[in-house]
Amino acid sequence: MGTLILILLQTMVYLEQARNLQFDQERIADAQILKGDVIFRHEDALMYCDSAYFYEKTNSLDAFGHVRFVQGDTLFGYGDKLFYDGNTKLARLRQRVKLVHGRAKENPTILTTDSLNYDRMAEVAYYFHGGTVRDSLNTLVSVRGNYRPNSNQAIFSKDVRLTNPKFVLTSDTLLYNTETKVADIVSPTLIVYEQETEITTSRGWYNTSTERSMLLDRSVVHHVDGKMMTGDTIFYDKRIGFGEVLHQMEMHDSTRHATLYGNYGQMWEEDSRGYATDSALMVDWSDSLHVAYIHADTLFTEEIAFTDSARMDSTYRRVRAYHGVRVYRDDAQMICDSMVYLGSDSTMHLYINPICWSDNQQISADSMTVFIVDDVVEHMVGNGNALCIMEDSLDYFNQMSGKEVTAYMKDGEVDYVDMSGNALTVYYAKEDGGDYVGLNTTESSFIRMYVENRQIHHIRFTKETTGILYPMDQIPEGTEKLSTFFWADDVRPTGPEDVFRKVKSERMKE
Repeated sequence: MGTLILILLQTMVYLEQARNLQFDQERIADAQILKGDVIFRHEDALMYCDSAYFYEKTNSLDAFGHVRFVQGDTLFGYGDKLFYDGNTKLARLRQRVKLVHGRAKENPTILTTDSLNYDRMAEVAYYFHGGTVRDSLNTLVSVRGNYRPNSNQAIFSKDVRLTNPKFVLTSDTLLYNTETKVADIVSPTLIVYEQETEITTSRGWYNTSTERSMLLDRSVVHHVDGKMMTGDTIFYDKRIGFGEVLHQMEMHDSTRHATLYGNYGQMWEEDSRGYATDSALMVDWSDSLHVAYIHADTLFTEEIAFTDSARMDSTYRRVRAYHGVRVYRDDAQMICDSMVYLGSDSTMHLYINPICWSDNQQISADSMTVFIVDDVVEHMVGNGNALCIMEDSLDYFNQMSGKEVTAYMKDGEVDYVDMSGNALTVYYAKEDGGDYVGLNTTESSFIRMYVENRQIHHIRFTKETTGILYPMDQIPEGTEKLSTFFWADDVRPTGPEDVFRKVKSERMKE
């Protein structure tokens, strides 16, 4: 019984002070009418006001004028009116309401609204007709919201707007901690850094103090310079300009007209550096007629600063591809182990077993450089163990080998090919009507082969050239192919999706 009495006493509201006390049973039945420096106490809470109606039987009160609610030494409520029920521990503050959590010298959290309920039993304050929460860093505005002083956790809903000195966040629903300054994103949200960056997401978290975030569900980080990063999961540090992307990554550059894909990647805003691996792909769509698809185990892209001939500072894009490189363009296809693309002169440098194809031509060497002019392949240069093969039919191949090969393109097709340095040829001579005359084998220091309609039109040699023409029915066995001959059409990229095919040519097996 003693314990029960103690509990009942603890839940009673007590009148601590009033200058004037009256009763008016006809106007306000069962109420004590109090005026002048009125103070109430309920457990560890004190309530101050100019006047009040105190309903002792129902353990409740109505307070008016300069209302002040104090709980402990860290929670303070202010307003013009207070309706308090001691049984349910519900305090309802009305008109010009302010709730202050924290000590004055420690940058307290301040909630302002016109109508606030504070449930002392659940320890939650909530508003439903518009309110503002301010802490030491951010200001949050919403139609509805609730705040838990014990955990510093707030939930905002409907027309939520978080204003930070560096950005503005808008959302429909937002969870926010006033101590950690971390916003938990649970609905479509837009974060805008003025004239710099926009973040679109619907799930994740954003630390407004450190500017670090984890963004889920195909979030997008979009920069004003045209660069955009998309992924299933993005870890983004705005302060240092770094992003890490997991699963279905896209790094889009509308200025350079290129997109980098992969299932894992990283991005550094400084120098516009990007890195992709796990199904890595770069699509260069600077020319809509000749879109380039580049795949490798690992892809890097970055902006390189330089001073041009006019002494003007500028930048160009450099792309590095490592291991298993496969490139598809409609005017040329390539494979190699490693590749570097330089935007300064639009060249693609291919290393370790490179092979290039255009139409029915296959060109290979120890290393190759592809020159692109006005978005089309203009010519290719191969150095060391150069080999050029033209498929004449299913059974016949025209071939040239030497130390260096250069293939010149015109209107997207091979125009002529130069071979130098102990140049050897094996080609099938034809009559004007197209009938085969025989197999011609030659040796020269330099050979130029002209191509027309995918066929050899004519060939020029130096004066020192030696050669033999074998009639078609007298071709010695083994003569029809050069010693370095290999035909790798089975590993040639045939389309954009085919760049992902894992292959090895005969040359790569050596």
